[in-house]
Amino acid sequence: MFVDETIIKLIAGKGGDGCTSFRREKYVPMGGPDGGNGGKGGDIIFEVDKGLKTLIDLRYKKIIKADKGVNGKGSTRNGANAEDIIIKVPEGTTIYDADTNLVIADLTKDKESIIVAHGGRGGRGNKAFATHSEPAPKFSELGAPGEEKLIKCELKVMADVGLIGMPSVGKSTILSLISASKPKIGAYHFTTLNPNLGVVNLQDGRNFVMADLPGLIEGASSGAGLGHKFLRHAMRTKILAHVIDMGAFEGRNPIEDYKKIRNEIESYSEKLNNKKEIVIANKMDLEGAEKNLKEFKNVYPDLPVFEISALHHTGFDDLLFFLADTLDTLEEENLYQEEEYESYIVYKFQNERPFTIRNDEGVWVLEGKEIEDLFKMTRFTEDEAVLRFARKLKGMGVEEELERLGAKRGDEVQILDYIFEFKE
Repeated sequence: MFVDETIIKLIAGKGGDGCTSFRREKYVPMGGPDGGNGGKGGDIIFEVDKGLKTLIDLRYKKIIKADKGVNGKGSTRNGANAEDIIIKVPEGTTIYDADTNLVIADLTKDKESIIVAHGGRGGRGNKAFATHSEPAPKFSELGAPGEEKLIKCELKVMADVGLIGMPSVGKSTILSLISASKPKIGAYHFTTLNPNLGVVNLQDGRNFVMADLPGLIEGASSGAGLGHKFLRHAMRTKILAHVIDMGAFEGRNPIEDYKKIRNEIESYSEKLNNKKEIVIANKMDLEGAEKNLKEFKNVYPDLPVFEISALHHTGFDDLLFFLADTLDTLEEENLYQEEEYESYIVYKFQNERPFTIRNDEGVWVLEGKEIEDLFKMTRFTEDEAVLRFARKLKGMGVEEELERLGAKRGDEVQILDYIFEFKE
């Protein structure tokens, strides 16, 4: 089964909890704090395996969750880090944030890898909080939560040349004749439901990868037929080889066929529209093909056109050497613009607050990642930890902002699903 798109929820590992502990030994009355730190939670890493050709291994994995770090212990014993989870994907896999649709990574090289969801850091034990002014802290941190992300993985096949064209114009037959690929071939539309790849070897030792891409129909750029599947894979190719039935079999009009597909390409992507293109005039053995080709060249005089007959195996040498020569001159290009990546720099004002406050039916709702993470890492069963949490909020300006917005002592303040009373 060929799978080229899947959506997965990732939950990186939570950090291990820090330990609150004091050294107790005979003849050592002032042993002091010795609680160890928790270990780091497991990352979720995606890595390219060139042996894979589809995303089928991820098809039935709706949630991938990494392990929690090990908790710290007494005697200053730090917890072990959790093992990372490594997800193998084929070359040409693009990973999107499903919520923002920004690109997290475009993995195109063997062994290339990226951490998609980071594990949480381990909580600090009470020994880590010891200072000259507070030599015996009676609190420790819980581990930080791991990142949670909903991602979309999309495979765009890695090919140098993409064979495009209306259904049943001979793309699969051409690929089978010039490579070792054995695509399914039949006398009906949409024989090719998934891309087929083949390596083309030339007599001079050069080679390149060619893809037979699913047939297009009018409206493909809007999702009709197999349109989006075709167009997605065509984005990776360096050259578009447009196969046209110049014999006008089944009453086709070569010029109209070409116009329809060019319109779909133009509607889908400017980058795809600007790719190098050639025309393969197939079925030149049929009656009327020469006349149709002449009319086509009159309309499109600047297009490189190569005449072939897949039936009689003629015209391939000039075509293949031209493709190889052209590929030698084309430079590598990025599939995505910098601003399409999740890591694109966003400039912020220096005085921007790391939280927001809104009033929801009389309850002041406090939101912000920094505050929420601090909340999740606080042990509310330890009085000193609670006091530290309150000091942190005040230092961030939460108390000042609540008062500015009109909050009164005794009002309810909500963080996540918990509600507190606003007091001195």
